[in-house]
Amino acid sequence: MDSPKVLKDNKRKIRVEFERTSLAERLKAKYLTTNFLVQVIWKIFRLLLLIGISYIIIFPFFVKIFGSFMSRDDLVDATVRLIPKYPTLDTYKYIIRENSYFTAFFNTFVLSTLCALVQTLICSIVGYGLAKFKFRGNKLVFMAVILTMIVPHDTVKLSMYMNFKFFDVFGIVGGISNLFNLEASSLDLINTYWPLFILSLGGIAFKNGLYIFMMRQFFKGVPDELEEAAYIDGENTFGTFVKIILPISVPMMITIFLFAFSWQWTDNFYTDLFFTQSGAILMPRIVKVPSSLSDDSFTAKTLYESCIKNTCGLLIILPLMLFYSYMQRYLIQGIERSGIVG
Repeated sequence: MDSPKVLKDNKRKIRVEFERTSLAERLKAKYLTTNFLVQVIWKIFRLLLLIGISYIIIFPFFVKIFGSFMSRDDLVDATVRLIPKYPTLDTYKYIIRENSYFTAFFNTFVLSTLCALVQTLICSIVGYGLAKFKFRGNKLVFMAVILTMIVPHDTVKLSMYMNFKFFDVFGIVGGISNLFNLEASSLDLINTYWPLFILSLGGIAFKNGLYIFMMRQFFKGVPDELEEAAYIDGENTFGTFVKIILPISVPMMITIFLFAFSWQWTDNFYTDLFFTQSGAILMPRIVKVPSSLSDDSFTAKTLYESCIKNTCGLLIILPLMLFYSYMQRYLIQGIERSGIVG
């Protein structure tokens, strides 16, 4: 075994040899290797691939954004490709003024918030029951949930309309009408918020099958020991769900709320089905050309109207983009914990 003095001398010799080595030689030994060149080529290729994919995805949005500021002169100018020469805010001004943008914003916000809150709560309860309670027919109920994700909504469109047009649960309304000799034998819920609220309360609204599935996957990952400890402390099932389960599922519930809010915000299937009157102003219904901008004699009429409708779309998704930018962290956490990815 070498003595400490010998080890010290060896370290000094190695240090002297290293200092004698030129900087160029050290750089050559570090960077001019096959492994380093392969890593550089791979990183450059990956960067170019990401830039190309990002360009394909983002470019249409840039086209719509710049097109929303174009004037009529820009549309007939062959030299204008993307950036307008004579930018204007008239398109935004007339859409907000004549298409009742703020009225549609308020109505859609109230409707989307109520539906999203109800759907989040109901889907959490159903998902918890399917994940933690073993009962006869559990798998059958879960298959019914999956079935709501598979069946196209158009197949039940007429059925839903007629049920809410002549709404009568178990003949209760008809029985009361016969008892008091009333003319109405059913309730007409069309052109009200009630159809969407009832669908949300029943857990069968738009995409609720997906929400229940996500909550079930999340709750299956919650250790049973947490519930057992609560039961030992004297909590009942409802108290355990409220005090133990719900607090740890907040990120997942925020994700469900964001999904429900966003899809209800841009929904035109149920809104067109249940709101038949033109006076019901919601976000999807502002996509039209304001009368002040309509001009049949304009040469590029089709292109101009397309730019106007694209601008309407931008105004519709703008609140969602701001909302998502603020809640992005919670959305990613919820998706990671849902068990769908990975």
